[in-house]
Amino acid sequence: MTPVQYWIYIAMGVSEDVAIKVAFGTTLFVILPTAMSSTLGHSRKGAVIWRAAIVLSIAGAAGSLIGATIATHLPGGVLRIIFGLAILAGGIRMLTAKPPKIEEEPVDNPLLLAVYGFPLGIVIGVTGIGGGVLMIPVMVLLLKFRMHQAVGTSSALMIATSTGGVIGYIINGLGVEGLFAYSLGYVNLISWLALAVTSVPMAQVGVRASHRLPARELKYIFVAVMIGVGLKMIGVSG
Repeated sequence: MTPVQYWIYIAMGVSEDVAIKVAFGTTLFVILPTAMSSTLGHSRKGAVIWRAAIVLSIAGAAGSLIGATIATHLPGGVLRIIFGLAILAGGIRMLTAKPPKIEEEPVDNPLLLAVYGFPLGIVIGVTGIGGGVLMIPVMVLLLKFRMHQAVGTSSALMIATSTGGVIGYIINGLGVEGLFAYSLGYVNLISWLALAVTSVPMAQVGVRASHRLPARELKYIFVAVMIGVGLKMIGVSG
């Protein structure tokens, strides 16, 4: 959602600085109902590890609030490149790293989960990413989650990180010049409504599709999207 919004706003003649920050703030707001819908679907399939999700969510929400505040004080061009590099790095890392052994159990240490969750929350706030695109590689490669567990648990995490980020983008965007009509800080309510109405039901389609795909194919689809979007956002591909 973030790159698509950014490209549309730029095409409308909006400044890069406003376009990227509105894209970040609005995307995080859209993620709230979408993540709730997705989490419900994954939970029904037993793919959400709630103990880990709660710890990661508390730490991630605090971090994303701080990250959003940092982002609103950075130039738009810098944010665009940070966003692209974050997605690109996550995709390359996930593509090249060896998958964890299938018999390993996910990490269940609250302190360790919080240690990962807080700084990732900051990155989520700075980049306007709800969490999945960054957390899934961390869950799979470092916390030993199976792919479907990582997808499901990250959906629950996104509820918290998007909430923290939205608060930060709203507070720090109040009174800024050049924003669209019907904006609440860096959150545009018209864009939010258009995206939320379509994305919430489609989240259920995504749940069904992800559980029908083998983990290996699901990973490659995920990586391909990450690398493609990352390259375009940093300006490598047209």
